[in-house]
Parts: sequence; structure tokens; C-alpha cells
Amino acid sequence: MAKKSEKAAPVNPGDSEQLEQLARRVKMLDDRLDNLDSIVTSLVQRVMEKPLTIEVHCPKCGSQIELGVTSNARLRGGI
Repeated sequence: MAKKSEKAAPVNPGDSEQLEQLARRVKMLDDRLDNLDSIVTSLVQRVMEKPLTIEVHCPKCGSQIELGVTSNARLRGGI
């Protein structure tokens, strides 16, 4: 089936400002995701090289919780 041609909607002066704001927000989200990706990548590399210990405090009881993260996988050298 052939698509119906769409008519261009009239552009309001406020629309371009909203589009610019949306573009800025999308760029900011992209930057945050890139930063998060870098943090996760460095954390995974560290965990793969040596054990990692994370200490957190319980918000309800205030006790300290220690999490140990280790790996038995090899990053280099193939199978």
C-alpha cells in the first residue's frame, strides 16, 4: 500500500525552543549514560583483576553490611 502524504504542520515560535530544550536533555542523558558506562566498565575490570569489597550501611537499622565481589573468569588468554 502506498503511504498517504503528510502535510507539514505550521511551526510556532515556541516549538523551536522546545525542540532545542529536548535536544539538550537528550544530550545530557547521553552524557550521563556514557559516564555510567565508563564507571561500570572500570568496576568490572577491577573485579576481574582482584576481589572488591563494598561496605554499605542499612538505612533501617544502621548496621554495616559488607559485600564481597570476586570472579573466577579470565579476561585474557582465550580458552
